[in-house]
Amino acid sequence: MASHVSGSGRQQPADGAVGRATPAEMSRDLYRRIGAFLDNHRLGADPVTYSFVYRVLNEPQGPLARAVAGLVDGGVRLTVADIASLGGSVGGSVGGAPPAAPAGDEWVARAQLQIEGVEHIVRTVQAEANAFATTIAAGADALSEVRDVSPVTEIVAVARAMVARTRAAEARLDDATREAQVLRCALEEARADAQRDPLTALPNRRALEEHYRPPGETGPALCLAMCDIDHFKQVNDRFGHAVGDRVLRAIATALSAVCVDHLVTRYGGEEFAVLFTGVSLAEAEALLDRARASVAGKRYLLRESDAPLGAITFSAGLTLAGAGEALGTVLGRADRLLYAAKAAGRNRVHAAATEIANR
Repeated sequence: MASHVSGSGRQQPADGAVGRATPAEMSRDLYRRIGAFLDNHRLGADPVTYSFVYRVLNEPQGPLARAVAGLVDGGVRLTVADIASLGGSVGGSVGGAPPAAPAGDEWVARAQLQIEGVEHIVRTVQAEANAFATTIAAGADALSEVRDVSPVTEIVAVARAMVARTRAAEARLDDATREAQVLRCALEEARADAQRDPLTALPNRRALEEHYRPPGETGPALCLAMCDIDHFKQVNDRFGHAVGDRVLRAIATALSAVCVDHLVTRYGGEEFAVLFTGVSLAEAEALLDRARASVAGKRYLLRESDAPLGAITFSAGLTLAGAGEALGTVLGRADRLLYAAKAAGRNRVHAAATEIANR
């Protein structure tokens, strides 16, 4: 009985199979199994689908393979929609539905999957070409030892020409692999840029949303702060947006300098969010208040005239994330505390634990 692929993508060993397969044989076998899987489920062989099936078959005990096994149990065919639903979990855990990715991130992720598929195909062909060239070269060497047989000379010449063409193909495949790696790096840079605020160089709101994971009953504590520059509109109105931009950068620098081991982000406009990990609410409050005092203690001057800009301050609301709480819930509570700090006179931090803030 020949090897075949079950609905879950697990390889079934051939009866009587003995010995250990070479890397080239294993690669060819995986390629055949991928083809059989695609044919069995009537799927196209585009790079995204190919890469997805490659991951399923290459890690038959992995979380993605187990998820696929559950979907195709009972002989059900895997659909393109099923692949799309699992696409965000390729290479990672399969479980609760991840948040919907923005269009730009979705495009980057899809392109990365395409690159992975092409890279695997290139590596497979490269390995086979190398094995082929080695075999031909050995045969040519053996034939060249036979003397006084004119047809052998012609065969040797043809074989050596085939070796040369194979080596040239390998070189082209090397170039293609390097180009794919360069494209991957460019995509990773594009994703990083999409999560960074160009003015302050801080991570942006998208980065916060991707970084946040609801805390469990055990594990490191998470505290979230929302900070807002006091009377920022007046700064823009009196001195212009260029000065306002300098103020934003100054606040970003102060928060980053004090909250070194935590995620400081520009949430939007004159708002900043800080995600504290592994510290208590009191410790997070002490850090945040230190940053607030640092900003409030400086006297800013206009660069062009050295005229005083006046005091710059910010207010903040800080809360402890409860077990399983979504980011939106924690942000809402921190925001309410922020407005309470502003109502109490600004230039202060209001902090509260989850149960206190929810009363």
